[in-house]
Amino acid sequence: MHKSLNALVTAMRATATAAPAAFNKTLRAFGVSTRGNVAMIFALVLVPLVLAAGAGLDFSRALLARSRLAEALDAAGLAIGGKQNLTPDQIQSLAQAYVNADFHGSSSFGKPTPVKVVVGDNTAKLSSSIAVPMTLMRLAGFKTLNVSSTSTIVWGQTKLWVALVLDNTGSMAETDKTGTSKMSALQDAAHQLLGMLQGASANPGDVKVSIVPFNRDVNVGKSNTNADWLDWSDWDKANTTTKKTCTGHGWKKVCTTTTTVKNHNTWNGCITDRDQDYDTFNTTPTAADWSTNFPTDQYSSCPAQILPLTDTWSDMSDAIDHMFAVGNTNQTIGMVWGWQTLTDGEPMNAGTLPPYTQKVIILLSDGLNTENRWTSKQSSIDAREKLACANAKAEGVTIYTVFVDLDGTSGNSDPLETCASDKSKYYDLTTSGEIVTAFQQIGTEITKLRVSH
Repeated sequence: MHKSLNALVTAMRATATAAPAAFNKTLRAFGVSTRGNVAMIFALVLVPLVLAAGAGLDFSRALLARSRLAEALDAAGLAIGGKQNLTPDQIQSLAQAYVNADFHGSSSFGKPTPVKVVVGDNTAKLSSSIAVPMTLMRLAGFKTLNVSSTSTIVWGQTKLWVALVLDNTGSMAETDKTGTSKMSALQDAAHQLLGMLQGASANPGDVKVSIVPFNRDVNVGKSNTNADWLDWSDWDKANTTTKKTCTGHGWKKVCTTTTTVKNHNTWNGCITDRDQDYDTFNTTPTAADWSTNFPTDQYSSCPAQILPLTDTWSDMSDAIDHMFAVGNTNQTIGMVWGWQTLTDGEPMNAGTLPPYTQKVIILLSDGLNTENRWTSKQSSIDAREKLACANAKAEGVTIYTVFVDLDGTSGNSDPLETCASDKSKYYDLTTSGEIVTAFQQIGTEITKLRVSH
């Protein structure tokens, strides 16, 4: 009898770990057996078997309740992270409201305890627990099983310098099949991105943004007419008139030639590419090297003016609203001037980079390069762009690039894809509306609001 019991227990253990169908078959065999020993032993082991099965079911319910609680805490934490300047009471109230709304557990799971929130430097830790009622385990004296969960929200990078380098060429006026122009979609997307960045700025100055509209040129503003970092050589040549005046007749005829250069105050603010290779660097201009200065240009399709790095959000919004579509495409000059706005010293005077501040450039364009200071050959302009991007990345600038290619007609932009810091930071869009989505994804990534368990 003793040997039979041991053999049966061994068999039951093996059966319990086997497939459910085999286990059920074994149980049925025990239940219908007419042999006395088997029936008695079956009765002896039935209760622990039922309790074991019940424990598995109760434990599964407890794990599911804990999973639902964790999801609710994560949602509450992200809600807190997206808000700034909340009082402790407001934080607690907001967290509790989100957990109440997002805990999608059965009533049999029990009710979570009030959420506990501990806010630290760039973190918020939320915790709660549930006493999950037991069912079959009550037979063994276990009425509840306590489960708990915590969620830690981290603001990984709250200090940012961001340059929005935005294509303002004539093709940006084109519309997609929905009738939405690329320019209007870009303005909507930029406004939403500014809202995300403002929300991520815990303190004034934590996040600063520059706006760099570009086409073939950039516009630094007529107010800089007297700046010593400007090179007027080409502008003077292009804006010089020669007048020949003669008096007298025959051998007494005397002629004089008068050369007149237009007053520099008639300049429209446009800047073209610097001398190579300064055209691909953010080198500060110096009197010792004239090639470091920035050539003025009277481009008839001068884009909207650059807004230097600032934390005045209304100025950023106004700069976005004043953009318009005109002119040809030179992504290189947009890229370099975006970098210049993040650089201390002339011409943009960004100031000293604060500790733990990340420099970011977001470069959007809707076409291929068509014209720069020297050429309209695309491959030549692409080569300058790749150099500029490589130089900025080598200095530690993070670059996101967005190619707006309606209906995929151009296929891909190799210089923009190469320019991005990595492939995940390159966006190839085929509709205007996708600009908003792309900017939202970029905003989420650069503000680095995340859950850290």
